[in-house]
Amino acid sequence: MARFDGRVCIVSGGGSGLGRATALRLASEGGHVAVLDLALESATRVADEIAASGGTARAYQVDVADPKSVRAAVDAAATALGRPQVLVSCAGTGRFANSHEMPFEDWQRIIAVNLTGTFLMAQAVLPHLLDGGGNIVNVASNAGLMGIAYSAAYCASKAGVVNLTRALSDEYVKRGVRVNCVAPGGMATPFQNTFRELPPGADPTSLGKIRSALGMAEPDEVAALIAFVASDEGRYMTGAIVSIDGGITT
Repeated sequence: MARFDGRVCIVSGGGSGLGRATALRLASEGGHVAVLDLALESATRVADEIAASGGTARAYQVDVADPKSVRAAVDAAATALGRPQVLVSCAGTGRFANSHEMPFEDWQRIIAVNLTGTFLMAQAVLPHLLDGGGNIVNVASNAGLMGIAYSAAYCASKAGVVNLTRALSDEYVKRGVRVNCVAPGGMATPFQNTFRELPPGADPTSLGKIRSALGMAEPDEVAALIAFVASDEGRYMTGAIVSIDGGITT
């Protein structure tokens, strides 16, 4: 399939995990991919991987929580590759913490990356999408659809992404831009390691509800769903929050 043949696709958080899998998937279907990541070395490895497979990609460093950094990266990608038509916001951060002990700086950073960063990416790319159409796929989490102990900041940020998606969809549905959200559960990615360490005094049994009988998803599986939503096959989808979490939020 070549559902993204010649289309410029921007993927934030594209240097590893789900972002990497998404960048590779879009490129394998003909997309010209801008791989954005805070870690430029990681983004460059992914862009090189795409190029080695015969695809087109460029790597850009970005701090999604910094509007100037976001604008610079999006402008550079548009100049090098052409008008962006797809945005996938995968960049994210988080960790477990006792809410009454969580440093304010940690709260701020999680909200800044996961929620504000998703908004800033959309804000920077939307002018390009409005000039001919396109779509946005935001990556939330099942943590945005349910409460999870020791995850107040992460849950709040991802719930914000869910309703941000709905608001943007409503605003731009008549202007040729679709906005949807994919909400994964656990995935076999390096990001999962940030949730390995429980805070002092935590009750591990309270986290049983986030474990699926199907185990963890592979990033390629979630990337395949993202590609469908972002493609013309997902034409009738906008404002959708699509769970892929092994049945946890059914």
